[in-house]
Amino acid sequence: MAIDTNIMSAIKEAMLAKDEARLRTLRFVKSAFMLAKTEKGASGTLTEEQEIKIIQKLFNQRKESYSVYHQQGREELALKEKEEMDILESFLPKQMSDEELKSVLGAIIEQVGAKSPADMGKVMGVASKALAGKAEGGRISATVKELLAI
Repeated sequence: MAIDTNIMSAIKEAMLAKDEARLRTLRFVKSAFMLAKTEKGASGTLTEEQEIKIIQKLFNQRKESYSVYHQQGREELALKEKEEMDILESFLPKQMSDEELKSVLGAIIEQVGAKSPADMGKVMGVASKALAGKAEGGRISATVKELLAI
């Protein structure tokens, strides 16, 4: 619940600083948290892992919108998405470097006993949970393919 608390205090700080972009982004995060807490079958609380997952999803949405706007030459909208990406990124865990990712995935591959690319599903199941928020799924997948191909 630490992220939820940080978001709330950051909203207050953004209000006092009259930082419109930060306030808009953080209110959207707060709204996404509330939706997740109140959806059917939810327990009413979120774990830190769930909060990170929500913020990562919001970050990925902004990243996709940024690239679309940038390709279309709509720089004012791309800039807005970039601002929101930077704000969301500050609440995500630091992303792993390629070397760190390879070493962690190497250990997971040994742990599950994967020998070939056919075992990728076993590795991805464990890796996705272990590296949630620390590395994007695409990076994890590409690195696992690379390590299992050797």
